[in-house]
Amino acid sequence: MVKAVILAAGSSSRFWPLNVQHKGLFKIIGRPLIWYTIENLRKNGIKELIIVQGQKKDIEKELKNYKFQNLKTKYVIQKKPLGTGDALKRAKAFIKDKFILLYGDDFYSEEDIKKCLKKKPCILIKQVQNPNNFGQVVVQKNRVKKLIEKPKKKVSRLVNTGLYLLDKSIFDFKIRKSKRKEYELIDFVKELIKKEKLYFKIAKNWIPISYPWDLFNVNKFLLNKIKRKIFGKVEKYTTLKGKIIVGKKTIIKNGTYIEGPVYIGNNCQIGPSCYIRKFTSIGDNCNIGQAVEIKNSIIGDNSRVSHLSYLGDSIIGPNCNLGAGTIMANLRFDSKTVKAKIRGKLIDTGRKKLGCILGDNVKTGINVSLMPGVLIGSDCQIGPDSLVFKNIKDNTIYYTRQSLKKLKRTRKT
Repeated sequence: MVKAVILAAGSSSRFWPLNVQHKGLFKIIGRPLIWYTIENLRKNGIKELIIVQGQKKDIEKELKNYKFQNLKTKYVIQKKPLGTGDALKRAKAFIKDKFILLYGDDFYSEEDIKKCLKKKPCILIKQVQNPNNFGQVVVQKNRVKKLIEKPKKKVSRLVNTGLYLLDKSIFDFKIRKSKRKEYELIDFVKELIKKEKLYFKIAKNWIPISYPWDLFNVNKFLLNKIKRKIFGKVEKYTTLKGKIIVGKKTIIKNGTYIEGPVYIGNNCQIGPSCYIRKFTSIGDNCNIGQAVEIKNSIIGDNSRVSHLSYLGDSIIGPNCNLGAGTIMANLRFDSKTVKAKIRGKLIDTGRKKLGCILGDNVKTGINVSLMPGVLIGSDCQIGPDSLVFKNIKDNTIYYTRQSLKKLKRTRKT
């Protein structure tokens, strides 16, 4: 019987400001990301699951809220962050034969998992336009010839998705710590290639989640698959077009116009006179006030967007409160791709439209404007009548009107 091992112990530092928890726990359409991987494994006949998590045990705590039919789950703790190779070794005692190995923070479709279960040993790879951010794969006929972890120069457009079908013999190989002082999973696989053939399958719907804006890709993919379900109350003078889910005890008030696909969770209040545009996902217990427009955005549980606000291509963490007139711009004046700063490094998101990304528990006052690509850490407060045009850290109160005056003086000169 094939078991599955999910590695979910990383710190998710590139996922800031949404990394209060492991990024596999960020909710899309009412479920954490890791839930979709587990469900797709279960649909492929996997009955035993081993999840390697960090010391916070946040994966285990969250998944206890969900039931998976005919699935036995074992949680293992990686006490020290010694790399993905070390994380795999934590699961060794529970593996007797074949196992499928994958990460808990990417999206793997049911179809792609099925492909890799047909041949052992196997790796799932995908051809991408920009392979520089991934480990690249060189193939020859039906097998993998070489794996190169993020080379300086492109050697292949085929990249490693991090999904493998292996057996317990992988633990027979000896690996050393990398330059990062960690044990790397990829080094186990490189040793395997030296001894035997490693077959490959081409992924169709693998969606990597490295940075927070990658959530838009999986959100769109999942929303395109929903069916129209209205469990809440929809008042008489509203318009709901296309595939829309409205959760239990949710009220859609008069004058609201919703273009699907859109997901709205349980116990929400929407409107009156809101405009909710396609590819928007709204969590549970949210309040979207009068005359709010939301487009292609993700809103976490227990968040409030007050009247006369606009959210475009933005991600709002849980427990946020946006004051009236909060505007999140999503397009640069020069129409170039939006850049954002992560871990002190400016990253080109590759997106022409990207609004703002807020961590947990962020509050804005009235009439706050946020420029494209702004990231705001958890527990921040933005004062009223402010303009925010740079990333700001956690646990800080910001009043940026002085920055606005400085900007005006610069324009005069």
